[in-house]
Amino acid sequence: MERPIGIFDSGVGGLTVAAAIKKVLPGESFIYFGDTQHAPYGDKSAETITRYSENITRFLLSQNCKAIVIACNSASAVAYSTLVQKFPQTVILNVIDPVVEFVATVTRGKVGIIATRATIQSGIYEKKLLQLNPKMEVVSAATPLLAPLIEEGFMHTDISQGAIREYLDDSKFNGLSTLILGCTHYPLIEREIQHFFGEKVSVVDSPELVARKLGKTLAENNLKNPATVADYRFYLSEKTTAFSSVARMFFGEGINLTEQRI
Repeated sequence: MERPIGIFDSGVGGLTVAAAIKKVLPGESFIYFGDTQHAPYGDKSAETITRYSENITRFLLSQNCKAIVIACNSASAVAYSTLVQKFPQTVILNVIDPVVEFVATVTRGKVGIIATRATIQSGIYEKKLLQLNPKMEVVSAATPLLAPLIEEGFMHTDISQGAIREYLDDSKFNGLSTLILGCTHYPLIEREIQHFFGEKVSVVDSPELVARKLGKTLAENNLKNPATVADYRFYLSEKTTAFSSVARMFFGEGINLTEQRI
């Protein structure tokens, strides 16, 4: 129960999930791995993303992690099933299933998805949503520039706002009821995305949904830590200024970032 949770992403996006886990599960320690050397994952092949994901999972398990959270939609889309097969004794969660379960349950109107190219090409959101709700209207668009802009620290700038307008000013999104942010980077610009659509569209991101699913899964496997004080460790395959800035925004100035090649 006292062992840490392993969390990984291609870079800063997974910090939104880590922050939600800290909030929802304050007794859980975690080790975060940001693969900044290879970010973003969304423009890479499924084979490459899977290889990176396997290497990171092995590292996190070597650090005695009791569960793994794939805090990256691209890796969740193409590597999750392989990781479950390769590490059958490990509790592994992805960031897609909790969102799909929530949206399929509460949404009655048209659903839009924006994500990296890898996630959109996998078709996983549409497939899973339609399995749960075959009558649901689902539209999607790849927004490949958004994650790199966030990794480079261009949130809340004319550049990010221009990219959002360019991607979302599309007739396919007319009449939208719900928009899924299919990349864990995107909550960092959620305010700008919400502003573009206005209050008529419900914007759904994964962090809190994933944190609550994790808490339920840990309890079911007798792995939930009853402690009230937690420890957080951060590893990067390459230190970057943007990661340091976002990490400190969520976790304060006292965090320590360790470079670890995989």
